[in-house]
Amino acid sequence: MTDNEHKIKQQFNVTTESTGLRIDQFLAQHYSEYSRANIQQWIKQSGVKINGHNTKSKTLLKGFEVIDVDIELEQAVDDQPEAMDLDIKFEDEYLLVLNKPAGLVVHPGNGNPNGTLLNGLLGMSQEQAMLPRAGIVHRLDKDTSGLMVVAKTSECQLRLIEMLKTHDIKRQYFCIVRGRVSQAATIHNQMGRHKTQRVRMAVVMNGKEAITHYEPIERFDHYTSVQVKLETGRTHQIRVHMHHLGHPLVGDSLYGNPKRVDAQVDQELKAIIREFPRQALHAELLEFIHPISKENVSVNASLPDDLCQLLDDLQFLDIKNSDFDDFEVEYVE
Repeated sequence: MTDNEHKIKQQFNVTTESTGLRIDQFLAQHYSEYSRANIQQWIKQSGVKINGHNTKSKTLLKGFEVIDVDIELEQAVDDQPEAMDLDIKFEDEYLLVLNKPAGLVVHPGNGNPNGTLLNGLLGMSQEQAMLPRAGIVHRLDKDTSGLMVVAKTSECQLRLIEMLKTHDIKRQYFCIVRGRVSQAATIHNQMGRHKTQRVRMAVVMNGKEAITHYEPIERFDHYTSVQVKLETGRTHQIRVHMHHLGHPLVGDSLYGNPKRVDAQVDQELKAIIREFPRQALHAELLEFIHPISKENVSVNASLPDDLCQLLDDLQFLDIKNSDFDDFEVEYVE
């Protein structure tokens, strides 16, 4: 596949697995960031050929065809650019990795028509408007901080999306949860929309596969800091899985009832936990093979100040409320 900032040029050799698919269905599988209407427009404008000939969206594939895609990209988003001080941790001509602060919404939507990361990316470079979602390939919740990778070209965006699907991007998170997590383990189940509370996700039957690896880092009297590695990337996956285990994230208003604190917890710590303003979750590491240069990319983001302060408070109050002969903070090897 060749690509410049405004063009897609790619060739596909159709296998028998795609026999019976319409050409627009086939292309939708490979260009998931583009709408079916976009793809049908490419076909209508002769940007897609089968065996060198123009085609129609409803053409059925028989297998062994050669499909050529050669299209000029049009502006994909029309949101307004906004000046924003983005914390860029890595950047080259194809992609960037940024450290999103807590409180920043990724995409415009209901209640957030502007002031989002997408607006900030457009403010950084209007060329991002040529890409679906301004190059964004995955998201973090508004109140989750940490690393995100963003594409700067169409080819890179498509490859990053495929890498996420094939679990070729390592994503590591840090969180603080209620209760003492006893040991490292993997959660492997299915997730989908909660059947009565539609803003929530849940562990369900017949949902989408969700795999989370977690390991306790430091145990306190009533809380644990945890390292989490995602194998899949479902909406709210870490928040749902830790809640499912009985260890909701500190500050999680959707899944954890942040005002609920065990009766045995020190009064000073109760106030700290109840006042923590967001879910205690931070995307601390991204590692992947660069989709274009094939070099190793590894980016870290230190814990933000609010999580550092929460950790300090947990450590201090454990020491304050414990005899040194029976010290409760436990570092996990």
